[in-house]
Amino acid sequence: MTATAGDGEVLLRAEGLEKHYTTADGFLERLLGRGETVRAVDGVDLELRAGETLGLVGESGCGKTTLGRMLVGLLEPTAGSVAYRGRELTERAHSALRELRTEIQYVFQDPLASLNPRLTAGDIVGEALDVHDVVPPERRDERVRELLETVGVRADHATRYPNELSGGQRQRIGIARALAVEPDLIVCDEPVSALDVSVQAGICNLLADLQAEFDLTYLFITHDLSVVEHVADRVAVMYLGKLVETGTTAEVFDAPSHPYTEALLSAIPEPDPRWDGDRIVLDGDVPSPTDPPDGCRFHTRCPRVIPPAEYDLETDAFRAVMTLRTRLDDAVETNAGLEALLPRSEERADVPLAIREAIGLPQRLTDSDADAVLADALEAAAAGDLEAARTQLASAFETPCETTEPPLTPGTADHPIACHRFDERFADARGATDSDTALEGVTDETT
Repeated sequence: MTATAGDGEVLLRAEGLEKHYTTADGFLERLLGRGETVRAVDGVDLELRAGETLGLVGESGCGKTTLGRMLVGLLEPTAGSVAYRGRELTERAHSALRELRTEIQYVFQDPLASLNPRLTAGDIVGEALDVHDVVPPERRDERVRELLETVGVRADHATRYPNELSGGQRQRIGIARALAVEPDLIVCDEPVSALDVSVQAGICNLLADLQAEFDLTYLFITHDLSVVEHVADRVAVMYLGKLVETGTTAEVFDAPSHPYTEALLSAIPEPDPRWDGDRIVLDGDVPSPTDPPDGCRFHTRCPRVIPPAEYDLETDAFRAVMTLRTRLDDAVETNAGLEALLPRSEERADVPLAIREAIGLPQRLTDSDADAVLADALEAAAAGDLEAARTQLASAFETPCETTEPPLTPGTADHPIACHRFDERFADARGATDSDTALEGVTDETT
């Protein structure tokens, strides 16, 4: 958004940042270590440079808001550190953090919930001036009117309460409150997602104008990549508590990307009714943050998961094998039985073939050795021994994506991507998967 974006000093830096919650109820359960641990944010390194807009994107529940609130001191991290202009924040006293509020501010997602319903718009904005003693008392009313007009709200609206304002006006009040203390950095947490589409562009344009006028730095949190494409200088993509890709907006949108980023990009609505493109529909659900997968956390849904080196398998076929393994895991752990693979109850003459059809597996894999292992496992499943089938498939079709966590480094790409497809160690397997154009879960749709 700005001419110097990406070239300025590092304003904010997070290293190894984690936020874990426990599901245990009560002091005694927590003392005894009962309950599960929710890994909301699980080891994030991030830099935010002066004058830039960094877009933080990902599905709902991936940890974006938790990360944003830790960066500004609204949440205390479980581990890791946050430094602002070289000053450590995670161990600072509340009084020191309060002083920092004049440099770092936060715009919340829901403007109605974040504004005090008992205060007028003028009082909401003026409260920040009072708390931080930004201007003399005799000038505060004048300053409030200036701030309201700066964000596009009429000065006479200062006497109105939040419920008397529209959604866009309320969000502008929230932005004015953040501007009141003249900050350098503002975290915008889904600032337009609660607004009508017709209002979203106005708020985005306002933020861009304010950045140019006041030399602001933004962390822009959103799940909407179509917004990020227009407002961000750099992008950080988050999945299940971890960053999987970072880079300039052009690099992330135009260059080879993490498979999760590719899926997010394919979901951007295309206004051209003649558009005929690939919509990537990810297989399965997001894993629970209480028990994230080993290796690459995205491998349970990834349409480009890397096959074992000893087999010559196409990506779509191996993705189907991984889907079968996932369903076998669920069936064994929940004692669901064969119904988890074949939900229909009618009799089948050839159960292994029926399982192949239900999962989307070809009748025969191109690699004969791999198909022989798969056939044996399907026979075991048909006989009711799901544990044996699961063990056979896990032993024969183990992928590096489930055993080794990929580092967030450039590798063979021009920007950091946490994916083994960009790791030289798996170049042979990557070549096979990248040559495939048919992906499991990808459908051609014309809108």
